[in-house]
Amino acid sequence: MHKPLITLILLLSPLTVCSVGEKNENPFTPKAFLIRYWDNKITNKLPKPHFLLSKASPLTAVETATFAKLAANDTLSAHLPRFCSAARLLCSKTSYLSAKRSNRDVNFAVYNNKNFTNYGTSRLGGLDSFKNYSDNERVNIPIDDFRQYSKTSTDHDDDFFSYGSLGNIVDESFHSYAGGATAGASSFDNYADPTFGTDNLVFASYSGDAKKRTQSFTSYTENGNGGEQSFAGYGKHGNETKNSFQSYGTSSNPTLTGFSSYGGDGVKANDTFKNYGNDVNGPTNTFENYGNGGDGAVDRFDTYGVEANGGGNSFENYGNGGNGAADRFDSYRVEANAGNDSFLNYGKGSNGADVDFTAYDKSFNSNSDKFTGYGKGGEKQRFGFSGYRVNSTFVEYAKDGVKTFASYKNESFSSTTVKKWVEEGEFFRESMLKEGTVMAMPDIRDKMPERSFLPRVILSELPFTVNGVNRVFEVSVGSSLEKIVTESVSECERAPSKGETKRCVGSIEDMVDFATVVLGPNIVVRTTDNVKGSKGNVMVGSVNGINGGRVTESVSCHQSLFPYLLYYCHSVPKVRVYQADLLDPNSKAKINRGVAICHLDTSAWSPSHGAFLALGSGPGQIEVCHWIFENDMTWTIAD
Repeated sequence: MHKPLITLILLLSPLTVCSVGEKNENPFTPKAFLIRYWDNKITNKLPKPHFLLSKASPLTAVETATFAKLAANDTLSAHLPRFCSAARLLCSKTSYLSAKRSNRDVNFAVYNNKNFTNYGTSRLGGLDSFKNYSDNERVNIPIDDFRQYSKTSTDHDDDFFSYGSLGNIVDESFHSYAGGATAGASSFDNYADPTFGTDNLVFASYSGDAKKRTQSFTSYTENGNGGEQSFAGYGKHGNETKNSFQSYGTSSNPTLTGFSSYGGDGVKANDTFKNYGNDVNGPTNTFENYGNGGDGAVDRFDTYGVEANGGGNSFENYGNGGNGAADRFDSYRVEANAGNDSFLNYGKGSNGADVDFTAYDKSFNSNSDKFTGYGKGGEKQRFGFSGYRVNSTFVEYAKDGVKTFASYKNESFSSTTVKKWVEEGEFFRESMLKEGTVMAMPDIRDKMPERSFLPRVILSELPFTVNGVNRVFEVSVGSSLEKIVTESVSECERAPSKGETKRCVGSIEDMVDFATVVLGPNIVVRTTDNVKGSKGNVMVGSVNGINGGRVTESVSCHQSLFPYLLYYCHSVPKVRVYQADLLDPNSKAKINRGVAICHLDTSAWSPSHGAFLALGSGPGQIEVCHWIFENDMTWTIAD
């Protein structure tokens, strides 16, 4: 192990100091060293890209030496708050302010990272408002704990409006929330609509033993990115509770939701899941022991999973042993794309159950649904499957009772809605890159939290394993950040694909090294100028083919979510790269200069790749083009 302080002094000594290209640039900063390193590795004298240099570490020379020494001695975690702040990193907050108990109405606006343990306990009446709480947490991780909030309260209303909206890596915990409460209403409107990252939300024993309480989850985790939501024991032993999940998880990316023992042993529960999981990608929802042993429960899944993409839903022991339950699955997974649903012992041993699957599974591609022990051993049951179609298995399905399979079809469902899973304009053909073409522009905005690269002298002393990163950055077990670290490290450690050369880099010096090894020293890096035109239409202006429009090789670098700025860089052979002026379609004024890359060999791509779903082809049959998004970049040989 080298001594970082001595190394840094040698790197920044007068013997190696040269012009940094800026009159007022301190020659001893990490950025100044980077510029000298750049000039030494890259032979052309083209202007250095501001968009990349702006991501260099903001640390001073003294701070760099100090933190490098701490990292070498494995004591950096003891100084983590100062390090994260000075180096502009993404770190989890491990200490929060506690909110005191209050018997008055309280408005928590523009708050974040609080511990509301036992807040509102035994309160009579009143209203607490958490409007825009943890809102727009673009840099930090909202971590809030509502443990035993509003427990045994009476007529206490709670309003969580736009809670955690635009947050990054939302991590919320509602343990024993409203346990034993009588009446009152809880409203979660636009809750946890994240900008990026995951949304881990835990409602453990939420509203357990509650009486006549109304909970509303409207647009809950809409537009979410991954994450896990857990409703363990939600409403268990509840009495005449009414729960509404409207537009829950709509337009989310892969999300794991667990409703374990939800409404178990409840009495006259009335739950509605309207537009639940619509437009999601790869959802995994588990309703384990949902409504188990409940009496007179009314559950309604209205347009559940419509236009969902893949994923799987498990209804294990759902309604098992219930009495007089009425379940409705209206338009369940209509126009969905593949996926697997399992109904294990659904309604088994129930009495007088009334279950109706209307327009169930009118999916785009065949789903595989399995009904094992469905309704087995029950009495006076009625099951209706209207519009249900092929590729389903009914094992030990109820032999008695009324069963209706109307319009059961052995055919595929024809539709073009699968294209909705890929944002319009995300992929396009090379022929569209010509002057005058009007085309859709996807959302190219960078939604990740702002971070900086680390100086190589610090980075070289840090571990790059899941356990090592979690230890240094004090990542909590089971937290959102732990999942993010695991996924990023796993992707970096993944074996390269056929013909791929890859490397994950946490410093600009490492990125320059990788690009020059692949392409040589005469290189240039480009990205799209700005985000104007995003989510709208643009007109293509003048188009310039890089390297004369010839087939070439590039190195593309994409951001990974990590405590410090980390890029996944890989070589991309057989491409053509273009720069194009992008115009406002109405005024014809130039609004942007986009960088596009066209992949000419797609033979190794998966048949289910979004490009083929959007463009209607398959591997090796067409070329595929896409824009370089904000803060992503591509390196090529300089013209």
